[in-house]
Amino acid sequence: MSTTVTATKTSSAETLQTFTIKPTPLWQPLPIEGDIPAPYTTNSGLEVVPLHPTFACELRGVDWSKSISQEAYDEIRQIADQYGVVACRNTGLTDEAHIEFSRNFGDLDDVRPYIDAGRKHRLAYPELFDAGNIDPETGNAAPLSAAQVIGNKANEQFHVDSSFNARRAGHSLLLAHVIPPKGMGGATEFADSRTAYDDLSEEMKQELETLVTNHSLFHSRKKAVPDYFKDTDPSKLPLSKHRLIQDHEWSSRKNLYIASYVYSIDGMDTVQGTGLINDLIEHVSKPKYRTTIPWEQNGDMIIWDNTSVLHRATGGTYEGKYPRDMRRTTVKDMSSYKFGLNDPSNEWRVGLP
Repeated sequence: MSTTVTATKTSSAETLQTFTIKPTPLWQPLPIEGDIPAPYTTNSGLEVVPLHPTFACELRGVDWSKSISQEAYDEIRQIADQYGVVACRNTGLTDEAHIEFSRNFGDLDDVRPYIDAGRKHRLAYPELFDAGNIDPETGNAAPLSAAQVIGNKANEQFHVDSSFNARRAGHSLLLAHVIPPKGMGGATEFADSRTAYDDLSEEMKQELETLVTNHSLFHSRKKAVPDYFKDTDPSKLPLSKHRLIQDHEWSSRKNLYIASYVYSIDGMDTVQGTGLINDLIEHVSKPKYRTTIPWEQNGDMIIWDNTSVLHRATGGTYEGKYPRDMRRTTVKDMSSYKFGLNDPSNEWRVGLP
């Protein structure tokens, strides 16, 4: 059974009309710490170019002009399992080809919870999440007072997609259709949560092993723009339960499953739980675990595994001025952890207008 839970902002009409945000200052990528492994060529001729000492790569040599065979997908998937983040340049994928390729990874999520909450979906397919800044009415860059822009400020915090739903996301595949002018921002930054777990002390690993966290879309939004979401109380809205420490089944490594969506920790009061959540986000956000990947041209696609890495938008001076048309397919997690500690018979999802 699948159900939808929606929430609307309840501030006054005057606030809705006048609230605006400022563009995020242009992000300067952090320098990479450590030695990046050398590029290599696979047996089938694909070139893998590592982007960081411990995770993330660029993949070259895939022929995106035709359907991806099972054999080709298996090789791409193996690379994704190892690196967590895979950048593919100038794919030329259409909406249809984007969706078709994404289905190789598993069951696709859709935007119906957001439509049910009142959001207008400008794209042709519900399987495509609108991750850009396009005003659905005008087709231009949405103003900084638009609800979609204000809500998306939360995406500048490190997070994993859809951990707030009963069934979380596995892989995300984000495709650039229109990028802003160069030098105006829009890059995506990633953090390696598997290596961040590896580097925890043995004492801390034992302390975290049995902890259960509660994830909320509304908590993340309220943290990012508290005045706009001041009437939203995450404790009165659905919370998705996940273990903090998990086995990453695709790589046989452990992962620290932390994100900006984590609202509370079972068995801890607010002060203790919030303190630990902040400490862990600070840990996984250390420069040595991070890499920024720029979008170089329309057609670029980045694949990432939400169960082994975190990501965030970096914003930029393009906001409110230039269109950034980004479309994402979100693959529901296919691992044995997909429902966390939620009831698998009730696949509820949440959405915002």
